[in-house]
Amino acid sequence: MRKALFLDRDGVLNKEVGRYTFKPEEFEVLPEVVPALKLARTKGYLLIVISNQGGIARGEFTKKDVEACHTKLTEHLLANGIELDEVYYCPHYDGVGKCLCRKPGSLMLEKAMARFSVNADNSYFIGDSPRDQVAALNAGVHPVAVQSNEGILKFVQQLP
Repeated sequence: MRKALFLDRDGVLNKEVGRYTFKPEEFEVLPEVVPALKLARTKGYLLIVISNQGGIARGEFTKKDVEACHTKLTEHLLANGIELDEVYYCPHYDGVGKCLCRKPGSLMLEKAMARFSVNADNSYFIGDSPRDQVAALNAGVHPVAVQSNEGILKFVQQLP
């Protein structure tokens, strides 16, 4: 069984701007992300992004917009020697329809755990929202709460 570092996107990997981030030109990777993810890799963690993107269901942007931001993130990380194992996102929104994948539900984490043979006891989910913490707990993963745009390096340094 493997261990994973699950990561929320907005406010954890990229700058939270107080509204949906869906334009690549506004997508800014936070400064501590590269050293934090490099360190997590040296500690043997898979790197998996788990993100709600409800603006798709609300018609505020498209899957193509979200995927363009994910491409920008992936390319930035690859240019710095880091490869994400996967990016999962939920395109749904409660007021528009029901789904099982939207955080605080744990389906995205559970899918990743099954696909990559992840041991929940040795895995962590870093997020800046209470729903991230609940999703982690629902999946049996250790929650790590951070403030939006705070940086995650100090938390990764504490991981076993």
